[in-house]
Amino acid sequence: MADLQASEPWLPDLCRLPRLATLFGVAELVVLVLALAPDGGAQWNLQRFASASGFVLWLALSISVLLCASRRRLSRWPRPLGAALAVLGAALVAMLGAAIVFELDRSLGTNLVPRQVSLAQFVPGSGTIAALITAVVLRYLYVIDGWQAQVRASARARVDALQARIKPHFLFNSMNTIAGLVRSDPLVAERAVLDLSDLFRAALGADSGSTLAEEVELAERYLAIEALRLGPRLQVQWQRDEPLPWSLPLPRLVLQPLVENAVLHGISQLPAGGKVTITLRVEGDLLRLAVENPAPPQPHDGGGAHHAQQSIGHRLAYAFGPRAGMTSRADPGYYRCELTVPVGTAPAP
Repeated sequence: MADLQASEPWLPDLCRLPRLATLFGVAELVVLVLALAPDGGAQWNLQRFASASGFVLWLALSISVLLCASRRRLSRWPRPLGAALAVLGAALVAMLGAAIVFELDRSLGTNLVPRQVSLAQFVPGSGTIAALITAVVLRYLYVIDGWQAQVRASARARVDALQARIKPHFLFNSMNTIAGLVRSDPLVAERAVLDLSDLFRAALGADSGSTLAEEVELAERYLAIEALRLGPRLQVQWQRDEPLPWSLPLPRLVLQPLVENAVLHGISQLPAGGKVTITLRVEGDLLRLAVENPAPPQPHDGGGAHHAQQSIGHRLAYAFGPRAGMTSRADPGYYRCELTVPVGTAPAP
């Protein structure tokens, strides 16, 4: 793992359009600040602002091409030295571009560069400003990349912890149920073993990705096994409002833990049991998955349930953005959780 991480370029990737837009935005902001700053020299007008904007955007594009092409080479150096080389390269590109623009402006007589500004001032000044902009943008993107890597690691750790919590808890209950069925109803016991095998193969596989169809199947297998333990105390109602995006990619284990909480902290706590209602529907461009169940009059400590819900909400928000997430509502004798997922948004890797 360490070798794999070391082989990944640490220099921020400027080959992507959002990163290029960030560099353009900062460069244009500098032009705006210079235009608004009272310098006592040549007055800024629309023509000068447009020419300055075109100049800095051209330099920004040239610098981004250079850093994009040399990203892997620069990342082989120690980070302080590689960052210094990247900033130095940006300064040299800007100085070369400034020298070309200065000579063209003087030869054509366009006077886009003020007459009082000499070549010795224009070229080093442009290089220094470009170096500062590049350093600020690279530092910002480097911090963002590090934060996103931490979020991915946290999301992976949360799902690993959730899987570790599900393994012994559900396995022990299921094996006790199957043991009680081996003599009384061996066919049902055999089917339960197959369901349990398929459930854990799907839930704890190496691939962390899933789909809506797989998440529903996972919940169905879990409920089939719990029905053997609870019998008529557990009633299940599925409400599927077709058409549904069954192939929609989802993080693994976003529905089954909510169904598990409904059974363990709701149905199993009630002597008469109750009904778990699972609703799937699409509203506009949002997929909504709701799990409803009756709740005991005196709720127990739901620390484990809250941990699972927080994990699911965080993973959905990371994968699909701020429009995705999980909400819950507890009323007297009633509990409801709902997942919201944008249908047309590709999940983050």
